[in-house]
Order: sequence, then C-alpha cells, then structure tokens
Amino acid sequence: MTKIHAPGRLTVLAALLAGMAAPAFGASDIVISQVYGGGGNNGSVYKYDFVELFNRGATAVSLDGMSIQYTSSNGPGATGTSNWGVAVLPAKTLQPGQFLLMQMAAGAGTQPNLPVTPDGNGSLNLSGTGGKILLSSGSAPLTGFQPTTSVLDLLGWGQTNGFEGAFAAGTSNATAIARINACTDTDNNAADFAVQAPAPRNTDTAATPCGGTPVFPIIASCPASLMVQQGVAGSAPLSASDEDGIVTAASITGGSVAGIALAGFSAAAGNGQASTVNLNVAANVAVGSYPVVVNFTNNQEQSKSCTINVSVQGLAAVTHTIPEIQGADAKSPYDNTVQTTEGVITHKVSTGFFIQDAAGDGLATTSDGIFVYMANTPVTASVGDLVRVTGTVTEFTPTGASRSYTELKDTSAILVRSSGHAVTPTNIDSLAALANVEGMLVNFTNTLTVNQTGFLGQRGELTLSVGRRETPTNRFRPNSPEALALAAENNANQIVLDDSIFVTPVVIPYIGEDSTVRAGDSVTGLTGVVDFGAIGGGGAAFKLQPTEAPMFSRTNPRTEAPVVAAGNVKVASANVLNYFTTFTNGSDVSGATNQGCKVGSTTRASNCRGADNLAEYVRQRDKIVHSLKAIDADVVGLMEIQNNDDVAVSYLVDALNQAVGFATYAYVPRPPALGTDAIRVAMIYKPAKVTLQGAALSDGDAVNNRPPMAQTFKAANGARFSVIVNHLKSKGCGGASGLNADLGDGQSCFNADRVEQAVRLRDVFIPQVVAASGDSDVLVIGDMNAHGFEDPIHELTKAGYVNQLERFVRPHGIPYSYVFGGQSAYLDHALASASLNGQVAGAVEWHNNADEPEVIDYNLDGKPQDLYVNNAYRASDHDPVVVSLALAPTYADATASFSRALSGPTYNRSTGKYAGKATFTNKTGATISGPFHVTFSGLAAGITLDNASGQHNGVPYITASAASVAPGATVTVSMTFTNPAKAAIGFSNAVYTGAF
Repeated sequence: MTKIHAPGRLTVLAALLAGMAAPAFGASDIVISQVYGGGGNNGSVYKYDFVELFNRGATAVSLDGMSIQYTSSNGPGATGTSNWGVAVLPAKTLQPGQFLLMQMAAGAGTQPNLPVTPDGNGSLNLSGTGGKILLSSGSAPLTGFQPTTSVLDLLGWGQTNGFEGAFAAGTSNATAIARINACTDTDNNAADFAVQAPAPRNTDTAATPCGGTPVFPIIASCPASLMVQQGVAGSAPLSASDEDGIVTAASITGGSVAGIALAGFSAAAGNGQASTVNLNVAANVAVGSYPVVVNFTNNQEQSKSCTINVSVQGLAAVTHTIPEIQGADAKSPYDNTVQTTEGVITHKVSTGFFIQDAAGDGLATTSDGIFVYMANTPVTASVGDLVRVTGTVTEFTPTGASRSYTELKDTSAILVRSSGHAVTPTNIDSLAALANVEGMLVNFTNTLTVNQTGFLGQRGELTLSVGRRETPTNRFRPNSPEALALAAENNANQIVLDDSIFVTPVVIPYIGEDSTVRAGDSVTGLTGVVDFGAIGGGGAAFKLQPTEAPMFSRTNPRTEAPVVAAGNVKVASANVLNYFTTFTNGSDVSGATNQGCKVGSTTRASNCRGADNLAEYVRQRDKIVHSLKAIDADVVGLMEIQNNDDVAVSYLVDALNQAVGFATYAYVPRPPALGTDAIRVAMIYKPAKVTLQGAALSDGDAVNNRPPMAQTFKAANGARFSVIVNHLKSKGCGGASGLNADLGDGQSCFNADRVEQAVRLRDVFIPQVVAASGDSDVLVIGDMNAHGFEDPIHELTKAGYVNQLERFVRPHGIPYSYVFGGQSAYLDHALASASLNGQVAGAVEWHNNADEPEVIDYNLDGKPQDLYVNNAYRASDHDPVVVSLALAPTYADATASFSRALSGPTYNRSTGKYAGKATFTNKTGATISGPFHVTFSGLAAGITLDNASGQHNGVPYITASAASVAPGATVTVSMTFTNPAKAAIGFSNAVYTGAF
C-alpha cells in the first residue's frame, strides 16, 4: 500500500504567477504560529479547526479590530475577485510571548474538542491539506488571491497560489502546519513552517517572550460543575500551580452563599508545586444553581479565577433501572426520553463515565451497564461512587456503524449517593455477543490474540480476536459459501483494545520489549468496560476500555532473518513502501531544491511520496537496507520505488553494498517502459551468483500504469530462469465505478482492472518473456494487490502457474504479508510456471513488517513519541516473500566416464602454432549422450587455445561434434595453441555433457 502526501508544489505556470505576487510583508509583532484544518474529518485528532497567533514583539499589542481571513488554495474565486472568509479577533491585548487560540468550524466527526480553551471563535471551515490564512489589521473581507493592503502576516501551505516567499508543506487531517520557531519570521513560509501533530496553545499557555525569560501564569484546575443532592454535603477538590511562582491563597470572589465555602487550603511548597483547597457545599444549602468564582493568587501579584457551577438538586426518583433502559432489543425502549437511573461508576474516560447496576437483573440478554456521555464536562464523582443520573437516553451511531450504542446524554443531575462500592466483573470467553454486555465491566477468561497494530500510535488501539483472523478471500474463492461463512465468523470475533482517552496518546500504550507489540502476540488478564465507537481505518466496533493493565506475551517473536529450505538460487519479493530519492519538501538526496516527481506529464513535489526530507529518507533507507541484507537473496524484485529511471534503485544498491561491505549487488538496468505512475518496479541481483541474459523487458500496455518487468538470469550451473516483478492496481476505491466499484465480494475496488492485468500477463507478456529467453522456467512475484484466491490469482493458477505460498506456507499456518481491517492475508505472491515448479525447494514470508506498529516506522511527522530503531522491522507495510530455487543444471561433469589419449601438441613451423588431438574413450557400459564440451585448465600464461568454443567459469573449452558416444567408442577434439614463448604446454581436461 502507498502513503500519499498532501500537495506541496505548484505547476510551473501557477508557480510563476504566484511568484509574481509573493511580496514580503512588513515585519509584524503578531504572527500566525499554527494552523490546523482537519478538525472533525476522517482520521483527524480534534473536532474543531483552529488558528493560533503569537506575539513575538517586545510590547503588548491590542487585537481589537483585527481579523483572521481564509480562502482555499486557489481562491477566492476563479479570478480572485470574490472575498476571503473573515473571523474577527476578540478585543484582547496579547502580551509579549503570549499565544492566542481561535477555534474555527467543526467537522462531522466525533473527535474530542480542543485540549485547551479557545480565546475566541470563528466559523471558518479550513482545508485539511492546504490553503491560505492571513492576519489583517482590519475586519473588512479582502479580495484577490494574494492581497497586500492591511495584511500583517500570510501563510500559504499545500499547493496554493498565495504565500510568503514559498508555500509551506501540505498537511493531512492528522497534522497541523506550525511555525518552527515562533519568534522567527523570514517572510518565507517554506522555511518558517513545518508539519507537526496539532498542539494548540492559548493565552493561558506559558508566555515565552522572544529573547526574554518566560513568564508563566497561574494554572487553575477546577471542575466546571459540581452537582450535590440536597440534604447531603458535597465537595470538589481544586488546585492551582505556577511554574515560576508560589500560589499562596484562594478565595471566593463571586456567587458565595451561606453553606458554600473553601476549606483546607494548602499553599504550594515551592515554584511549580500545586496548592490545594476544597470547595465544600453544606447539606442545608437550598436547591438552586450557584456560579461560584474562586480566585487564586501568588507571590508575583498574579491571579487566576475559575468558575464552578454548583447545582444543588432534590433527589429525583429512579424511573427505570439500567437493565430496563438497555432492554433486550437492539435499541432501548426508552430512546429519546429523559430517565433517571442509578449505578456504580466502574470507569471514567475523557468523554464521560460508565455506570453499572451492581445487582443486575439476572438476564443474559440485557446489559447491566451504560455509558454516560459528558463531552468535555469534567465529573467530580469517582470510580466506586454510587450515583443517581438524570439524562436523555440516546442511541449513538458512530459514522460507518451498522448498529447503535445506548447511552445517556444531556445530563441534568449526577448525584453521589455513597462511595466505596465495587462491581464484580462479569466473566466472558467469547466475542460473539458483546451487545449483551455493552457498558458493563467484564473479564476475559480466555487468551486473546493481537490482530492489528496499525492504529496504536494514532489512536492507542489494538484489534484483538480469539486466534488470528484470516481474510476470507485469502483462503476461499470470493462469494463462495466458505468465504461467506468465514466473513461472518470474523465479524463476530473482534474487540478493539482502547486507551480511554480518544485522542492521539502522548505516550503510546501497550508497547513491550524491543519497543514494539506485534500482531500475533497474546493478551491475558483483560478486564475493562465494553464500549462501542469509531475505530482506526473507519467504521466502528466494540471496544474495551481497560480498568486493569493487560498482560501481553510475545507469542509471535521477531526473527532475525527468513529461514527457507536450501537451494542454489534465492529470489525475493520486497515492497519498499515508497522509497523515493526526491522528497515531498521539494529537495532530493543530492541536496538539490525545487525538485519534483513525475506522474504522467506532470512533475512536482506534490507527486512525491515516502520521505518528506533527507532526515526521514536516511531512516527509511537504513531500515530497507537492514531488511534486504538479512534476506540475502540473489535476485530481489522491488515494488514502490521512485519512477526516476535508475536513480532511486542505484542509490539503494550503493547503500546495500556499503552495508554488506562488498560490491555484492547490482541493479538490473531499466526496461523500455516504466509506466506513468510515481512508482515502478525494479530488480537487483548478485552478479557473482547469477548473470543477466539479455535486456530487461516490460509491458507498457495502457492497462499497466506500473508495467511488469522481466529479466532472464543464468545460474552458476547454467540453468536459465526468468523473474517477472508485478505491482497490480491498488484496492483503493478513489474514482472506482462500474465493474471496478466494490462489488461486496471481498475483493474491494478495481478488481476488473487487476483481472485484465493478470490476463494480459498470462496471455501476452509471459509468452513474450519465454520466447525471448528460450526457457519456460518463469517465477511471477510481486504485489498483486489480490489475496490468495481472488480473481487475478485464479486467472494465473488455472493456467498452471503454481502458488508457492499455498504449497509451502499454508500447511504450517496462515500465509500473510499484509494486515488490513484486523485480518491477515497475502498480497505479495510467488507463482511458478509448471516447468519451474519442480525446481522450487521452498518459499517463506518474513514477518518483519506487517505485524509491527506503523508508529515505529521511519516517519518523523505526526508522532507523539518516536520509537524508531535502526533495524529491519517495519521497513515497509508489506512482508517480503523469499523463494528458494533448486535449479537443475544444464550440464554434467562426465570426466570420470572417459579415458584420455593425447596426440601432441606439436609445433608446426609453417603456421607457427602448436596442434594436437585429445581422444576420449567411453569406459562405461552405457551410451553417453552429448553435446560434449572439453575444458582445458592449467594453461600457462601466454598460451592461448585458439580454437576454443568459449569459456566456462573462466576456463576455455572446445565443443565436440559427436551427438553421443557408445560404450568403448571415442570422441576426439582437435586443439590449436598460440605459444609465443615456445614453453612446454601442459593442461588438464574435463569432459562435460549438456549446455553451458
């Protein structure tokens, strides 16, 4: 699979036009410091877009009357005549080194709100990949694609026609574009900004004056609300700290009534330490709402206030128990009604908490637990508290889900009745009926297996199942009863282990030894509450929010190298996941700038994939080199390498040879047709083990945007074989329609194109390769983007090509090279022609990539924690396939079957040459078939065998004319030598049958 980066370079014409209108703006103290446009989109981190400003000057600046304005990459309007969108800034004064956060439009997703409180709000709907943001000294909408009047700062990122100097790199829904150093503004967006994980800062963030000492504010930690039952006293803990000062006092400055007071104040012990105090509500406080303002002060004459909305409520009667609200059907019988229920808090997450009826109703079909959705409203109640909750019953359906999840929302009362309760987890050993325990505290009594690690870094998720799930079409033909049955079994065998925070984790959970956790590892001691919600990759599933730390066992350990049966030639297929020597930032491995990658007729940086810069490239290259060195194949087919002639493959070979320590590998020179995609296939080989026979071939037919590449090799024993490397059309659905749409048979999109490619490979290209090589031994390898029993592979196997992974791997377990949707399958294949099949000694997959978390790969952007290790693991997202060939020799040493008689060589004065004959007699009792080749080894320097037919392993030989030699019969070869020094001519002979 490929990683597509957002646009990062203009076409030549657009760049010229934009360059004519890219002035450097006058120095402004207030600058744009960060922009995030992916809010609420698929794969985003937060629900809202945001724009962050920073005061890099030495004096305070009033923002009154200023605005942030936005338009799309090529806006506003086709001619640049319509207006920019406007968000007016709040009338605040920004101190030196202080940030200001403007929250913009929300997307449709259910991601969390921004982690810090916005200082202002706007309705601008920003792009997740690129656009133009400016800071204006006024609030009137500006016009033109790059206005200059009243513009204080401008940021253009992604493929845009407006920027300062040069546009910054494009972003994704999971990344922001941020100023590298908030104090620096060189009027060049490309130089000043970089892509990073979104990290919004507001006016409460520690001020960092440029060139000065940071001034840290008081940070108060107060609940937004406190609900208490009339007649029962309640309290909430408050705290405050100051990194460079000591919080010395707390007082109520607003909303105070008799019975509401602060108590137990404890001053901070030193700078950065927390002071604490309790807000107490007496049992006799009347029913009502009391917005209580608490003010903290420190030893630097700073203060910080927070408001706690105290709600004293009468105890509402329970209208229905939790099991009654849940009901036995898929949806609650009380959906969209206000209900009051009671339960013990079993777990708290970032968006709410779970409660459970400790007694339950004893029915297996009705859940005893329910989730209480609180959005970002903090809850003062604790795990173990018995609470009475009044709220609206709702059926929450995450995007892409086929079912809903019963919750309580819009709570009007959460009253703590008592504390110190414990709920006994319900023991379960199956994933087939999780709806019956949704919202409940459960304990899995059996061992579960990690099935996917891909979203661990982004979402803190691991997909778990009982055993390992196999993609149905990896084992059965699409739409067959067996495939449908396995699909149903898989659907009922999944739960996603989450981390309870619903945002990108700062510290990646569940990482074990070697800084990894692998698919195939096992989990025991799994206890938590059953949730339901969106999951990484789209869709929704039941999730477990753990209440105890799970115990992982490395039951699928890493191996240092693939182990395959011995043969005489080893061939590998390796997807190198967009190995590019030109980077998405427009530079390349040589240090050149303003470079691009070619797709079709366009060349621009936005066409590049893989590494964003040289630092990422080095990390990526080193992992690939470690992987290829460990595989140690004689021939390697490569997929997803940059389509820039032989530039990228030559850099890879140089790095590999440097790691090996010798000039071990060479690349096969490019074939005539390379296709129109940014990536192509390539081949490298060991010249000491195999030699090229003719030039590489490719099939440039229009159906192949990444043409297959073929090369014929000759092994040391004379055997010829051809390797064909393929990379068929992706399963991605962008632009798919008609027969190429997802037909629901498990083969995803563009299956019709892949079938056409496979048929042409079978009927046209392979016959061309066989005709050119004169040998029918063909090995088809590569990323076919089709699982083991899907249509493209079926087209080849029904024609007699033998699937080596089914032959050698299937008897020992699931053959797989890729993990998708929590299921394992192989997209990377090895199929042998009928004549080669008997010469295949073995085939294996090396699971150094697919089982590993994506977060440990070479990328530097968007990672909360860098777990990169310079080794062979997660060098790609596909596992390599290794095939061992035991090629039958084309000749045999028959020397022991003959006796030799020499005549000469003697000197001929008329020719100046030495001539003679060597006669070999068949001393066996059987006829020996030719052709016969006699080698002459040990000739002294300066002596040349003039009539040599050729050389074998550096030794001259003469081919005899006899077709066969009967018992007792002879075969004779004449020999002529040039011997300028007239030295004694000595040599030894060997007789071979067959073809060199």
